[in-house]
Amino acid sequence: MEAFLLSTGIVALAEMGDKTQLLSLVLAARFRRPWPILWGILIATLANHALAGAVGASVTAWLGPQWLRWILAGSFIAMAAWMLVPDKLDDDDTPEAPRHSVLVTTIIAFFLAEMGDKTQVATVMLAAQYQTWFAVVAGTTLGMMLANAPVVWFGERVMRRVPVRAVHVVSALIFLGLGLAILFGAA
Repeated sequence: MEAFLLSTGIVALAEMGDKTQLLSLVLAARFRRPWPILWGILIATLANHALAGAVGASVTAWLGPQWLRWILAGSFIAMAAWMLVPDKLDDDDTPEAPRHSVLVTTIIAFFLAEMGDKTQVATVMLAAQYQTWFAVVAGTTLGMMLANAPVVWFGERVMRRVPVRAVHVVSALIFLGLGLAILFGAA
């Protein structure tokens, strides 16, 4: 349960102001069809995080516990620093008019935007730390949905009221705390 809850919380916080959250806002504004967008986000996140979780869970078989401890501690501390760098949606990331459907467009755009993203890296690290693929993937997926569903439904009203910088600082402190806890053997 700890892996699920921590994964949910970390990803929900890390997603605030992230490029995929901004992509959700763009998709919602452009297509104005929240249900296919939400389903697309869910499908893309499940696929992306399932792969990331599998990588994280398998990494533990290759590395000994001492190496894994150092790598995880360093990764969490690096994530803390990365959280302080705000994301922006590049002009190239703006979705074109859908050739297929809003659902397919959302799945493709969201899956590609999530590649190498903070939340994907966090999924790898959490799966490596907790060695429980299902709980981590379920938690990180729920965290993504908790952060992105309000943006799809309420868009700019939500983004104006959420202090994104404060959320990034809180996320960075959580990652830093996890890194230090692993480093000093508390986790």
